[in-house]
Amino acid sequence: MAFDDALAAWLVRQRWFAGKGRGLRDLAIVADTQVIAGDPELRHMIITVSHGTTVDYYQVLAGLRRRLPARLKHARIGPSGDGRQAYDALHDSDLTRPLLAGIAGSATIGSLQMRKVAGASFESGLDSLVLSAEQTNTSLVFGDQSILKVFRRLSPGPNPDLEVTTALAQLGSPHVAEPLGWIETRLEGAGTTLAILSRYMRLASDGWLLAATSVRDLYATEDVAKGGRAADAGGDFAGEARRLGMATAQVHADLAAAFGTDELGPDAADELTERMFRNLDRARAAVPELGRHAEMIGAAYSTLGKLKGPFPVQRVHGDYHLGQVLRTETGWVLLDFEGEPATPLAQRRARSSPLRDVAGMLRSFDYAARHQLIGHPDQAALSAVAHDWVRRNASAFCAGYAEAGGLDPAANEVLLRALQLDKAVYEVLYEARHRPSWLPIPLESLAEF
Repeated sequence: MAFDDALAAWLVRQRWFAGKGRGLRDLAIVADTQVIAGDPELRHMIITVSHGTTVDYYQVLAGLRRRLPARLKHARIGPSGDGRQAYDALHDSDLTRPLLAGIAGSATIGSLQMRKVAGASFESGLDSLVLSAEQTNTSLVFGDQSILKVFRRLSPGPNPDLEVTTALAQLGSPHVAEPLGWIETRLEGAGTTLAILSRYMRLASDGWLLAATSVRDLYATEDVAKGGRAADAGGDFAGEARRLGMATAQVHADLAAAFGTDELGPDAADELTERMFRNLDRARAAVPELGRHAEMIGAAYSTLGKLKGPFPVQRVHGDYHLGQVLRTETGWVLLDFEGEPATPLAQRRARSSPLRDVAGMLRSFDYAARHQLIGHPDQAALSAVAHDWVRRNASAFCAGYAEAGGLDPAANEVLLRALQLDKAVYEVLYEARHRPSWLPIPLESLAEF
């Protein structure tokens, strides 16, 4: 088997491969840099993959060994064509330690430029461990000090995550992980971020897990199914939701200071609702069950279209949910400012309403409550409890957001409702394509809007 064939067969099985369901028409290695010679050897590759009329760039760090040890069997790509075995080198500390050292030394290797943030301090020479939770990227933790996020699917141009976290760190924001360095190259003539090294929050708790634990404890409470309320159960999350709302507003204020603000005029609502209606039509075509909610959704969009503005806009997170936040000993930290990876880079860097992030988090609360009801024997009895948990935490988040100076969600209910519905429509299409067992979550949520 030729290496290109092995690479193509391996690529389509990866969670971060964006072409699932579209077929892989063509694959080409457009850049191949030897980073480390010997056995093992490390090669950095950029490959293009064609899906019909679209072309995607992917980054692969391939290790090459004559004999693949058992610890790396799970990362095997296939035969390299010269008697060696190729594998995903991000799982091999023998090959990732030099990457960390290269960033520490601001090394340049071929077309790869490794850079350390001025004044940053971190230990190199540490072993790495790949985190299992990520889907669109791959993150490696080095000891308990730093974390390297490697972007798998590449977009030519500056990555918003590096751009935003650098700007917020310079403003002294306590709500972002300090960037320590990065790796970049040039793609289509533009400087393109390949990986970002950040301070690792080793004692932090994942926001999704914290919320899910609160929901689990609530559902396990004996009196809940008999009419109990979220506020009366142990593990109440509302206090954290309020603090998260405040942190979100503070980050939005820093984003406005770093990148500026603007106002959209009277035609902005029409343009926004047109995009929302297009999203709805596309989702309905793929998921006919969405049709029963189309009239309600369309009415909300039409109401938004009647507003005349102006609408304040600024840089936002763009893909905001409970999985993008960490609770540290001192407060909430926001992660992954790259935006929705499937969205074009220019759109991810564009200004938008800050309530777009608020809508994303409110939808995430709904997911946290509903995903544990799938297949639950008491699903019917717990449905009202789930709704109460979502309402309580959404209210707390919005109150904290407004209290800390964010655009008041209560005073902008029409816009926020439309943004939430647009997000739910996106979720319907996403779940239908990638996670069909979770499709009832957004559909049932829409039934209660």
